[in-house]
Amino acid sequence: MCQVLILNYWFERVDRDQINDRKIEQHVGRRIRERRTLLGLTQQQLAELIGVTYQQAHKYERGINRISAARLHALSHVLGVDANYFFDGAEPSLAAAPNNRQRLSLDVARNFTRIRNDRCREAFAQLCRAMAEEEQKQSF
Repeated sequence: MCQVLILNYWFERVDRDQINDRKIEQHVGRRIRERRTLLGLTQQQLAELIGVTYQQAHKYERGINRISAARLHALSHVLGVDANYFFDGAEPSLAAAPNNRQRLSLDVARNFTRIRNDRCREAFAQLCRAMAEEEQKQSF
C-alpha cells in the first residue's frame, strides 16, 4: 500500500512539473514571438539568422520544442536582448496568452518599424502622443 501511495505521489508530481515546464516553454516562445514581431522579422528571417528551419522556429515560438541554452543565447543575440528577457514574467500562473491590447500594440510596433519615411513616422508618433494625452485628460 505504501508503495502505491509513493508511486501515485511521484506520478502526480511529474505531471505537475511537466505542466509547469510546458507553461514556461510557451511563455519563452511568446516572448520570442513578441520580440521578433517588434523587430519586424518574419519567422523565416529569424530561422535563417539562428540557423534553423522555419518549422523549428515556429515550434520554438509555440513552445512545442524546447530551446537549448546555446540556441537561447543565439536568439538573445539576434533579437538584441539579454537571455533573461525571455523569462521575464514566466511564473506559471501568470504565463497567459497576450490579450487583444497587447496584440494591437505589437502590431502597431511592427508596422511602425516598416514605415521608411521619417516624416511619416514622426507624424504617427505625434498622433499617438496627442491621443494618449487626450485620453489622460478625459480620465481626470
